[in-house]
Amino acid sequence: MPCHGERNQAISMSAQQPIGVFDSGIGGLSVLKALLTELPHEDFVYLADNGHAPYGEKSDLFVRQRSLAITEHLLQVHAIKALVVACNTATAAAIHELRRQYPHLPLIGVEPALKPAAQITRTGRVAVMATRGTVASDKFARLLNGLQGQAQFEVCACNGLALAIEQTTLPSHQHSAPAEVSRLLRHYTQALGEFGSGPRQMDTLVLGCTHYVFAQDELQQLLGPEVQLVSTSEPVARQTRRLLEAAHALRHEAAPASVQARVRLLTTGNLPGLEAAARRWLDLSASQCRQVHL
Repeated sequence: MPCHGERNQAISMSAQQPIGVFDSGIGGLSVLKALLTELPHEDFVYLADNGHAPYGEKSDLFVRQRSLAITEHLLQVHAIKALVVACNTATAAAIHELRRQYPHLPLIGVEPALKPAAQITRTGRVAVMATRGTVASDKFARLLNGLQGQAQFEVCACNGLALAIEQTTLPSHQHSAPAEVSRLLRHYTQALGEFGSGPRQMDTLVLGCTHYVFAQDELQQLLGPEVQLVSTSEPVARQTRRLLEAAHALRHEAAPASVQARVRLLTTGNLPGLEAAARRWLDLSASQCRQVHL
């Protein structure tokens, strides 16, 4: 039986094929939104692995196994031409294995925007909110060590926050989940220390999980207008464009199709939750969404 890489080698790549995007849940929709803007002629298949979330509190082995299974599904069933791993935890745990198994598939991961944050901070102090899986990863440690001397980083593993944000889309949690998100935001920002633009205060906050982008308005109100929030969605979208151009797989058309015609949304978990998230954050209808089992 051929290995994954050998199977991928036999897959032909056409500019007309869709781009695959996946996350442990709905957080990666923040990346998909940036991709839709940056690549207006491309089609996308987004897979939310809600049935196995949250990744940030699972083992690296589990996350690698899920990432490989999802990649294989997107290749075999949807014939994707590139893959965006729109999850910091999955990038940290699995991107190296995905690149080994699928050497001919353009792969784009996400990582906390520590370097951009170090470049824009005025006080020299940067806060980082991320999942436990991201914070504990070797990839994150290397990223942090490579920036020693450029800024002082305060890092917080925000257990439960991604799940609470995920649950705000569920009808059964519509009253309790927003309150839990607010509670956790207050708890973790207080644990990090003092924010502001004064000496020894943190004036920059890195959102080290794609889910956290959907809480950025509340975070901004909580921390004040002088604190800069930094995420990775737009840089990831630009890198995706660069890789597709390099592979001669960028799609060119006279006019962009409607968003509804360009996007398919899949979930391994709660379908109403994905439908609600699609409506709230991408203005897409429930007809774009369906459940899959893998």
